Amino acid sequence: MPRRAFRIAYDGRPYSGFQRQPDRPTVEDALFDALRDLDLAAPPAGYAAAGRTDAGVSALAQTVAFEAPDWLSPAALNGTLPATVRAWASADVSPDFHATHDARRRSYRYHLYAPTLDDDRAGEALDRLTGEHDFHNLTTDDAGTVRRLDASGERDGDFLVLTLAAGGFARHMVRRIASLVRAVGAGESDPERVGRVLGPDSLDGPAGVPTAPATPLVLADVTYPGVTFAPDPDAVESALGVFAERRVEARTAARVVGDLCDGIE
Repeated sequence: MPRRAFRIAYDGRPYSGFQRQPDRPTVEDALFDALRDLDLAAPPAGYAAAGRTDAGVSALAQTVAFEAPDWLSPAALNGTLPATVRAWASADVSPDFHATHDARRRSYRYHLYAPTLDDDRAGEALDRLTGEHDFHNLTTDDAGTVRRLDASGERDGDFLVLTLAAGGFARHMVRRIASLVRAVGAGESDPERVGRVLGPDSLDGPAGVPTAPATPLVLADVTYPGVTFAPDPDAVESALGVFAERRVEARTAARVVGDLCDGIE
């Protein structure tokens, strides 16, 4: 049976992360349930995913690959997936393709609510983070903490959208970077703190960097050498419709909460 890779987008807010966990709803559970509903094995032969995302984290380009029958298109997957999870593109890949190990680069976006942040200070923090560093103070991992990072930010109204790209990321690394950039941009920390965080000394307790909330984070892209994903028109239409509805729901909820805030004196 040929191996195929699928692009999966999901709203991570209802889920306890991507990877299966006992007694908790996860994106992977939803995917495996959909495969079972299609009378396919779950997990299927050769299954692997590009990576894990934490509870509440969303994705545009999570990538899973496995041995799949010819008829299993993104649209077919969407027929049994919940609305919060949508397959939207696919690619035929080699028999030895591995969605985790063959990923060349992963990109995340963090939507940092920042109406009062100093963009120049935040940009200086991002510049200092860019390059090859040991990020041991920005993760709970004990090994594999050296990464070559590209970090940038772009102002979008009340938000500063951080784009972070690397070959791979240590656990909680992106969210702690977002927390550090926010602290520098808000004037709570000086830009030189970035150098101390990237230095050899371990910073724990009050000196450490807290983990920023998960819900503003999106796994934006995962690239593989020689692999081109073809969007499925029906699946794309389905995904756009579903997520447009959820955007309206979220905006409506924000207005209702705003009404409460504005009305309390």
